[in-house]
Amino acid sequence: MAVWNYTDVPLAYLITFRSYGTWLHGDERGSVDRSHNRYGFPYIPANPQWEDYKRKALKSPPVKLRAKQRRSIEFAIRETCERRKWLLYAFNIRTNHVHSVVAIGDKKPEIALNAFKANATRQMRADGCLSSSRSPWWIKAANADCGMSKVCSARSIT
Repeated sequence: MAVWNYTDVPLAYLITFRSYGTWLHGDERGSVDRSHNRYGFPYIPANPQWEDYKRKALKSPPVKLRAKQRRSIEFAIRETCERRKWLLYAFNIRTNHVHSVVAIGDKKPEIALNAFKANATRQMRADGCLSSSRSPWWIKAANADCGMSKVCSARSIT
């Protein structure tokens, strides 16, 4: 039986965020920025010199998420959804990024993104698997070139 959403509220959002320094502009996989962050738009092409420049500009080593860290992140996302009464449909935590599909009602998706990142960081520190004082995530800043966190809207889930 099909379910129809009669509101302007998306049924869920795909929230994706990447760990620090693991996918730089210039990478052979391509990358996105504000001008290249729309469905179907081409990626920024590979550029080894730009990638090398971005690597040298990192303030700390890239963050590869180990198994214990991924468990901490899972716990934090589940707990965040439970406390906020959000419906977590799916998630996948990789060594360099996190995906989640979550229904958050009429909240802005940036609220979920920020909550997931903050609570995952807090939980990793509490579990003793993150000792750095720096965030393990790419963060948005005034310079659109700095990071690769993104929030993608999904209007329906069938």
